[in-house]
Amino acid sequence: MAQIRKVVIAGGGTAGWIAACALAHQFRDLLDITLIESEQIGTVGVGESTVPPIRSFHRFLQIDEQEFLRAVAGTFKLSISFENWRRPGERYLHPFGLTGQSTLACAFHHFWLEAQRRGMLSELGDYCLETVASRVDRFALQQSPPVNYAYHLDAGLYARLLRRHAERYGLKRVEGKIQQVRQHAESGFVEALLLEDGTLVEGDLFIDCTGFRGLLIEQTLHTGYEDWKQWLPCDRAVAVQTEAVAAPVPYTRAIAHAAGWRWHIPLQHRVGCGLVFSSAHLSDDEARAKLLHDAAAAPIKEPWLVPFRTGRRRKAWNKNVVALGLASGFIEPLESTSIHLTIAAVMRLITLFPSEGIAPSMVDLYNAVSCAEMEHVRDFIILHYHANQRDEPMWQACREMALPDSLQQRLRAWRERAHAWQGADELFRVDSWIHVLLGQGIVPAQHPRWRARCRTSSCSSSSTRSASPSTARWRRCRRSRTSSRAIARPGRRSGRGGLLSRHPHEGQCDGSPPCRQEPCCSARCSRHAAWIWLTGIARSSPDRSKRTASATRMRAPTRRAGSRRAWHGYDRTTPLFEDCCA
Repeated sequence: MAQIRKVVIAGGGTAGWIAACALAHQFRDLLDITLIESEQIGTVGVGESTVPPIRSFHRFLQIDEQEFLRAVAGTFKLSISFENWRRPGERYLHPFGLTGQSTLACAFHHFWLEAQRRGMLSELGDYCLETVASRVDRFALQQSPPVNYAYHLDAGLYARLLRRHAERYGLKRVEGKIQQVRQHAESGFVEALLLEDGTLVEGDLFIDCTGFRGLLIEQTLHTGYEDWKQWLPCDRAVAVQTEAVAAPVPYTRAIAHAAGWRWHIPLQHRVGCGLVFSSAHLSDDEARAKLLHDAAAAPIKEPWLVPFRTGRRRKAWNKNVVALGLASGFIEPLESTSIHLTIAAVMRLITLFPSEGIAPSMVDLYNAVSCAEMEHVRDFIILHYHANQRDEPMWQACREMALPDSLQQRLRAWRERAHAWQGADELFRVDSWIHVLLGQGIVPAQHPRWRARCRTSSCSSSSTRSASPSTARWRRCRRSRTSSRAIARPGRRSGRGGLLSRHPHEGQCDGSPPCRQEPCCSARCSRHAAWIWLTGIARSSPDRSKRTASATRMRAPTRRAGSRRAWHGYDRTTPLFEDCCA
């Protein structure tokens, strides 16, 4: 095939303008890029929550964060709050940040599991900055290194922002509806798109962003669709926008109900709400009524229904058509992956772009990576449904269903040896799997405690000292639960006003961890815990200490001459977290 010089994007919306902006920015004067969309065709308009890789995409596009937040009415997101998923009344957080400090020999969660076996009552989230910040509804930008965060955004406003940037790079937008798709008689390659007004738009490479219908990839090329309904039972969603009646929180809420789950996404000016459900267990009218009943504020507009089919195209790239966004497949927005999958696909296309003509090997590689990426996300979503202890019919069926082989392998490794891993191109890290596995109640039967013993055998004397009553690891902690509100008092060394002088366990100096029957509402516990030897098993590395010291503006622990272990006072001159979107 001839060189690719003309690229035509069919469809706008979030997916279309992500593709347009990225391609126009990367190739600028090298390609003639045209986007066709019609104002008469609406968008789904529910993709308002994201994951951290979107920040790398914005850096690639040179989009300033403050400009972005103003343009999309965005707020910050540190985690996802899963409520009622394991059983009604329970809640856990899936944070974006790292948890604890692993060693080369053993991951941090093995130390934590061993500590649990020995009677420590802490939660795994106590050792993650993003989790602790989410618990107290706080956020701060000025961290070095920064906390791992994403955004809540208005999808319609986000598409407008990307459009402005794309047109600045020279992209051409054509208004109109596509009436006919013209193909080459022999090869079947798409050659041109005929619009209703008679305009003929020719191209060498076509990007299908026409949503669920897949005008080019499915209706024209008949690529085929792989349905995942046997694993993910929900097939409909009803969405609504409500007034903002409270300050935004730095996390997305996902609340399970008898026939699915509902989301709650806070923006600056409103809240995005929706209810995902199985049509076999709940009717459309019942879902709409339940959504309005559970909403915390009055709706701004009438709810709208979004039918969907979970799965993917058998080929995301077929002939000279590349499907993006909903045209390539759909996974429900439980882990906020829709926008990320579109961005990842566009960046993959840029990497494998067929400037000198379409090569079958590059098409096969693109499809293989896209398939693996979608299946990885699918497995992670299935885990939420499968690992439950609810008694409603839909949840019972999910608990008893046969799982994909790839997910079965992960669950066996976790249950038998507490082992989790992340592939090179996988979105969800080891920590993400562990938080969800434990949050859903899957506790490993055994973990390699011999690794922990190997870790401590070379420093048994130090481990013994760390467990003695004279240790400083729980210094300035008290057992009684008190307010986590920051109050000023002079710092120990600087003499300047300090913050966060109250702490739920301040004054505790014994060698054992304080009793923690309730979650701690202060971030100091995780800061202390990142610098301690966890029940005499392991100690955080200097890298993690630097991270936590920087995050809290504390002075990192150092050793005095002639002393094996000594701690300097903290310089408490700035707040740990600033108010979200203050």
